[in-house]
Amino acid sequence: MAALGSPLRTLRELLRELRHISGRAYRDTAAYRHVLNAFRAHRVTSEKLCRAQQELHFQAATYLCLLRSVRQHQALHREYHGRGERSPEEVAGLVGFRLPRQPGGKG
Repeated sequence: MAALGSPLRTLRELLRELRHISGRAYRDTAAYRHVLNAFRAHRVTSEKLCRAQQELHFQAATYLCLLRSVRQHQALHREYHGRGERSPEEVAGLVGFRLPRQPGGKG
């Protein structure tokens, strides 16, 4: 994580991932309330260097990365997880190949 970006952007993306997990009622969850309270408690103050705010931003960005990765893993797992025996045509299609046709209509 070279650049963290804006804390507001991280907060919005974190809340978006929570919405993906919880559905429409994500605002009623304890995770939503905790994230908002933590960001409100660690706002940038008049101090030049606010270590706690930067630390919270880094932890939030790390948690956001975890939530995204879990969601993407689940999507890939649903798409490619074995569903029993597959036909050779279906397996070839998964990896982007086409099976050759035999002359005489046998394939």
